[in-house]
This record gives sequence, structure tokens and C-alpha cells, in this order.
Amino acid sequence: MPYRNKTYVAFDGDTDITYYYLMLAWRTNDNMDFNFHNAHDLNSARDSSKEESIKAQLRERMNNTKIFVLLVGKNTRYCTKFVKWEIETALRKEIPIIVVNLNGIRYKDSLCPSILDDELTLHVSFNMKIIQYAIDNWASSYFSHKTANEISSYYYKESTYERLGL
Repeated sequence: MPYRNKTYVAFDGDTDITYYYLMLAWRTNDNMDFNFHNAHDLNSARDSSKEESIKAQLRERMNNTKIFVLLVGKNTRYCTKFVKWEIETALRKEIPIIVVNLNGIRYKDSLCPSILDDELTLHVSFNMKIIQYAIDNWASSYFSHKTANEISSYYYKESTYERLGL
């Protein structure tokens, strides 16, 4: 079994890829305190490839994933392209899920895909500091909640955002 230390970022490639690129820019900027081990660095899954070939590459990434970040924009609820499959795979593998609302909402809202309605998830706004905090802390909280059979949508209190200067 592979060592799981990667962060898998899923998003609607048609509308939300710029937010993923912004996360990559934060990661490479020496003046910003943002870092994650990107599962997408493991291999290349191209849109021009056959669906099964792409899914095989994505499966390999998921096998190395410790935390799953879902960027939720206006179209994500409809689970375009591979997003639904990626979410289903994360759920099946019991990978902790962080839902990042691109609209700035700090809790679960109506744009969240319905597949996550009765699942253990954490919801945060799209901001470098809170995303980093969630990546660093949600996995241990997730497994504590999972062990206690708690299935719900969680979000950080306002005091957490304030402590981070947000």
C-alpha cells in the first residue's frame, strides 16, 4: 500500500481551474506560507485520453492521497466531467474531504454536490490561510468524528478565522 501524504484537488476543469492554478502559485511563492504535496504531480491524466485511461491515472493519485480538497464553484453541484467519480472514489476510500467554497461562504451551501449531503465533510471559504489550516488539521479530526460515527457537514467557527487573521 502506498504511503498516503498527498493532497488531491478536484474541481470543474471548465470553470474552476484558475482557482487550482492560484493554489499552485501560492505553493511556489516563497513569500507565502502555503504548501501541500500535490497528488497531481504523480502522473499526467490528459483530457484527450480515453476515460478508463484517465481514471486509472486518477486512481493512482487517490491511492497516495491523505486529504481530498474539492473546489466548489457555481457548476460543481452538477458534478461535471470526472468530479462525481472523484468524489465517489474519495468516499469509498474514506479520504477526508475538505469542501472549499469559491464564493466565500464558510459553511455548507446550496452549491455543494448532493452526493456529499449525508457525508462527513469540512466546509471552508477559498482563502490560503484557512485552506492550509484545514489541510493540516482536518484528517485527524475526520477520523475522530468517523470513529464516533458522526456524519455531518462541519465548518470552523468564526474564532478560527479570526485567529488566522481572516
